[in-house]
Amino acid sequence: MLRLTAALCATVLAASARDYRLTLAPATADRAGQVIAFQLPADAPRPAQLRDAAGRAVALQTDADRTARFVVPWQKAGESLAFTLSAANPKAPLDPPAVVAAPDGGHLRVSVGGAPALVFRLKRDDLPREGITPHIVRAGYVHPVFSPSGKIVTDDYPSNHPHHHGIWAPWTKVSFQGRATDFWNMQDKKGAEDLVALDRSWSGPVHGGFTARLQSTDLTAPTPVKALDTTWLLTAYDLPGAAPAARMFELTVTHACATAKPVVLPEYHYGGFGLRGAAGWNGPGPAARFLTSEGETDRIKGNNTRVRWCYLGGAAGDSGGLAGTAVLGHPGNFRAPQPVRLHPNMPYFSLVPQQLGAMRIEPGQPYVTRYRFVVTDGAPDRARLDAYWQGYAHPAAAKIEAR
Repeated sequence: MLRLTAALCATVLAASARDYRLTLAPATADRAGQVIAFQLPADAPRPAQLRDAAGRAVALQTDADRTARFVVPWQKAGESLAFTLSAANPKAPLDPPAVVAAPDGGHLRVSVGGAPALVFRLKRDDLPREGITPHIVRAGYVHPVFSPSGKIVTDDYPSNHPHHHGIWAPWTKVSFQGRATDFWNMQDKKGAEDLVALDRSWSGPVHGGFTARLQSTDLTAPTPVKALDTTWLLTAYDLPGAAPAARMFELTVTHACATAKPVVLPEYHYGGFGLRGAAGWNGPGPAARFLTSEGETDRIKGNNTRVRWCYLGGAAGDSGGLAGTAVLGHPGNFRAPQPVRLHPNMPYFSLVPQQLGAMRIEPGQPYVTRYRFVVTDGAPDRARLDAYWQGYAHPAAAKIEAR
């Protein structure tokens, strides 16, 4: 009897499901890599399939709270886009996840379309060479990052600054409980940032990623004191149809005070976020190619300017072809557009709100910063990177109507 009732309910629900039309209003500027999120209506079909105006299938991923997401690789300025949400064949085999985040070799590896995209480092003792001093050994950062063609565009424990690590985000000049500490320059033994735990990872047809907890510890006190609890949320996306091909992922960093005392960040020229480029780009010459949203390619002139995004790249891999990473700052970030520190002789930059004056992280008021990363092969295209920023900063809202 129970089985019959369940079957009957399933039949009724399927019969009452409605198809929907999703419309994206015309864009005011070219947008690339838009992540469109909407709430799946209660009477929408489950499982659902999404198709564009030409009838092509568009990958759709729905979370437990019925938030559905899909990616629009390109929307031209002035163009509206329409999609149809309808019932999928429940007997059709499921496609394998396009974005996979899975442990491998003691680290968390994220792949897109079966190709490596990035690695989140979980093991402290997995070192690239001997002779690295123990007090700068750490985990809880991203390296390597791969371009679509497989070129590595980051570095780890570089010989001239071994405390640099691919993508990492500790604070540098810090005042805490009346003491001066530093969670970035771990070689000074004033402070440290360490991985606490990988809390979650997931995979899917549209996105995959992880959440992790880190902590920043003040080592200048008689007994070490934890100053900040930090959470990383990294989400990588599949970008089918992107031309040229690109890898895209987002990082949200949340810092919360670990005590009843604030963490004070005096005015300073770097710290809080860092991207270290590939080893072959080291030195003051043209091996490292910088480009800012303002069109500046000279690292000296671009230093300390306010930017919406910044690109770092150069020749990489056996072929010597160009590849690199653009970091897009979200307009909701504190003091956006944030100033950038472009290093004069290393392939490295930092987005630095404290260049504009001292700031504080107060107890009970977490500090949140958001970035999107676009990794490409070939020379950087300023217009296309502007479009990626527009897609990040101003994604279209989906208008949903029953058909």
